[in-house]
Amino acid sequence: MHTGVCYFPEHWPRERWADDIERMAEAGIEYVRMAEFAWNRMEPEPGEYDFEWLEAAVDLIGEHDMQAVLCTPTATPPKWLLDEYPEIRQEEPDGTPLEFGSRRHYCFNSAVYWRESRRIIENLADHFAGHEHVAGWQTDNEYGCHETVRCYCDDCASAFRTWLREYYDSIDDLNEAWGNAFWSQEYRSFSEVDLPGPTAANHHPSRLLDYNRFASDSVVEYNRLHVDLLREADDDWFVTHNFMGDFDPLDAFDVSEDLDFAAWDSYPTLHTQDAPDTPAPEEMGDDLQRAGDPDVTGMNHALYRGASDGPFWVMENQAGDIRAFPYSAEPDDGMIRLWTHQAAAHGADVVSYFRWRRCQFGQEQYWGALNNYDGAPDRGLEEATDTAAEFESLPDLDAPSGDVAILVDYDSLWATHAEAHSPDFDYWAHLRAYYRALRRRGVTVDLVSTSADLEAYAALVAPSLHLVDDDLADRLTAYVQDGGELLLTIRSAMKDEHDHLRDELAPGPLAEALGAHVAQHESLSPGVETQVSYDGESYAYQTWAEWLEPDDGTVIGRLESGPGTEEPAIVRNAVGDGHVEYVGVWPEADLADAISVGLLERADVPVSERLPGRVRLTERDGYTWVTNFGTDAVTVDAGSGTLVLGDETVSGRDLAVVDAPAHELEIDLET
Repeated sequence: MHTGVCYFPEHWPRERWADDIERMAEAGIEYVRMAEFAWNRMEPEPGEYDFEWLEAAVDLIGEHDMQAVLCTPTATPPKWLLDEYPEIRQEEPDGTPLEFGSRRHYCFNSAVYWRESRRIIENLADHFAGHEHVAGWQTDNEYGCHETVRCYCDDCASAFRTWLREYYDSIDDLNEAWGNAFWSQEYRSFSEVDLPGPTAANHHPSRLLDYNRFASDSVVEYNRLHVDLLREADDDWFVTHNFMGDFDPLDAFDVSEDLDFAAWDSYPTLHTQDAPDTPAPEEMGDDLQRAGDPDVTGMNHALYRGASDGPFWVMENQAGDIRAFPYSAEPDDGMIRLWTHQAAAHGADVVSYFRWRRCQFGQEQYWGALNNYDGAPDRGLEEATDTAAEFESLPDLDAPSGDVAILVDYDSLWATHAEAHSPDFDYWAHLRAYYRALRRRGVTVDLVSTSADLEAYAALVAPSLHLVDDDLADRLTAYVQDGGELLLTIRSAMKDEHDHLRDELAPGPLAEALGAHVAQHESLSPGVETQVSYDGESYAYQTWAEWLEPDDGTVIGRLESGPGTEEPAIVRNAVGDGHVEYVGVWPEADLADAISVGLLERADVPVSERLPGRVRLTERDGYTWVTNFGTDAVTVDAGSGTLVLGDETVSGRDLAVVDAPAHELEIDLET
């Protein structure tokens, strides 16, 4: 476990570099990421390259026994390139091109931009091939940031038609798969298919789904160009990319197949304000505004650990205040250290802070850093230095691996977001309802794709697995027959892979295993009475409800409000050596806890007492981090374990590390 930092030597006079880099080494920094936005400095004129300045910075880093992580600079094409090739720009749905003056304004399907990207990457990679102080590369920067995965230009229209020709055997197959008999939407040829621009009413959901698949695939292909060129230059380099949190448009599993590991950019107070399942910023108070939500951050750590199939990196870790979204409270003392340890506990091998020094110009002047814009240490530097020393005191540890997994399916995400049926329905928030409940019981939870090895898990949670084909249904059924515990939730297996309602009622090909089907569903606004029974107790739910008709399944929960009162809402069925359970409501916290405990007990997964609301246990290779995001102190009873970091009393915004499994610890609020 190591620390790093993001540095922009092109922003500072060269005479400052040596002092900056020396101080990085003194702070225990081991990796320095650079140059993700510096194309214009690398190629100030077309075909005239200047890498000397960057090599000088890399050499200084090496002199202090640190390693450089370089970036392909394609997120910000220079002005001369756009002037010469204006067609490389992305276009909005209404045809408006993105102008120069910001970033991420290029199109992933521009043949011209592919050619220009290849040229700068080849020259840059060839220059640094074999350099002993370059450890690896980050491709581009935050693919899709600022709503830029999906473009609507002519190049994308042509590429989309090609994608459809490869996906479908004929235009008749496409018309049948999409259901284009509706509203007279049938096509005579692939050349008639346009991108989904502005329309009077909603777009056809099947068309949107395939467009979203195509747009994500376009990023995958463009990223592969970077990866292949870098590996051709030097196959000793690692290659990664920095993803973002709760990010809809891009399938991180598909992109990560070409990477050595995934990385992501973690800004806990930003993401907490942006998450739909946290209070509105004006209702958060100090607790969330200054510390963030541990489960919003933690679930993304788990997602990118799953995309990496092992250790991952945090390429940008919040190091101070943030400039927007929409408020910017200073983090509490201790939070830079706590966020760093939280990432390491979840499997991050490197946590890299953004940034070394606050910028003096441009769009990110108000974005915090380890040092202020005058170069003097800011509040986070001491904590970063302390954390690096603490990492040195801990052994090398393998990434966490849980007994419980949550299945993530981007097709289902895209389909449900296209037809949310409620302003309160959000795929990530629904996943997090179960993630929160499991984490408050001290359970390590993996987030994995539907193509993952299911046999590795004692229990699976499949929230809103909306699109299920026969192959996935067969795999899930076989998993249960072999002794697995499967939890399905609202809107699961309602449609096929083309976003069509099936001939049979939901959960379609899983209805036989469940021994029940969904008879009705409704979306519910805040303020409507929502009560459901489960295992003899009454609980609240939100947003969505279904009532079921059982066949062989056992009813273990019924609606207690609305026209569906007394109708079955939660059903469980034994299948082979395991069980399938279907929860037909979006549970509030207490119901999610009760459901999760039942699932864990059936799967023989150790269950801890329910943790205080802002405390989490995270186990990595036999060591457990106790992270306290709250303000009240807790005591840790380590049992036969040994405290290797921290004390038995863990104050608010503090942590401890214990050499013992999570389920052996007892955590109590101090009174």
